[in-house]
Amino acid sequence: MGFALAQQWLFEVLFQPVMFQLGLGNLLEDGFDAAGWLLVGLLQLVVLLAVIGPMQRWRPVEAVTDRATVRTDILYTLIHRLGLFRVSLFFTLEPWFDELFGVLRVNGLGTFHLDAVWPGVTDRAAVSLVMYLLVLDFLNYWIHRAQHQFEWWWQLHALHHAQRQMTMWSDNRNHLFDDVLRDVLLVLVAQAIGVAPAQFVAIVAFTQISESLQHANLRLWFGRVGERLWVSPRFHRVHHSIGIGHESVKAGKTVLGGHNFGVLLPWWDMLFGTANFEQRYDPTGVREQVEPGPQGLRDYGQGFWAQQWLGVRRLFKG
Repeated sequence: MGFALAQQWLFEVLFQPVMFQLGLGNLLEDGFDAAGWLLVGLLQLVVLLAVIGPMQRWRPVEAVTDRATVRTDILYTLIHRLGLFRVSLFFTLEPWFDELFGVLRVNGLGTFHLDAVWPGVTDRAAVSLVMYLLVLDFLNYWIHRAQHQFEWWWQLHALHHAQRQMTMWSDNRNHLFDDVLRDVLLVLVAQAIGVAPAQFVAIVAFTQISESLQHANLRLWFGRVGERLWVSPRFHRVHHSIGIGHESVKAGKTVLGGHNFGVLLPWWDMLFGTANFEQRYDPTGVREQVEPGPQGLRDYGQGFWAQQWLGVRRLFKG
């Protein structure tokens, strides 16, 4: 109730006047949704600063010495959490989504509602939400594995792993093309299985705040049982560790693959044999940053635009 009132207030005070001024009165419903995303992002930033930040100072894995790269990560976080990235997707890709699902409905292929398969679930919002969260987390696991398995996709995703000073701000440090691919897949599947807009916002927001904790510079694990129930900072740091979590060397050649691809739940890693539960906190980054390859050490860029440009070059040149 409180969130809905805050969203309504934010929409009426900030979004509605601006949209009328810009002649976008026909998009007020979308503006209301955008106000919700902005509010969620603001709440996430409060949690980051008030909860996860103090935890990092309490038990850091390492001293943060490269403040400039952390400031760039903060910029990525603000772009994504305050809805700027989603607004750009709305104006570029959303019309295509609407057209696609409109054509499908015209041809008798309406949206499939997964929660309707289980009688009575549609009347139990919490159960329905958990069902959709499980499905989307399973999808996230396979998207994440694909980012590490396909060489071309890795050239984009490698930017995320090139952060050698992981903090709570590092989750959104991604190439924009990488984010577009992932979000398109998630949105298409979410719409195809009938995830309601409010449920989708809740799942995304919950996932993002959990991922911020996972990336935190925090020496924390959840215990022998807890580690197998939810992805911890230790579990995810192994995934970012050089030569352990996301690549290895075989016969003198770097081979993609790795461990701990789960986004929320380690269950998928356990089920498909990619889990690593060693209690260790190794240096993070990409091997090419510390061990010269055929072309020497690889530069992943220091600022936002440099990182984006170098990602495009890697994509086409390898």
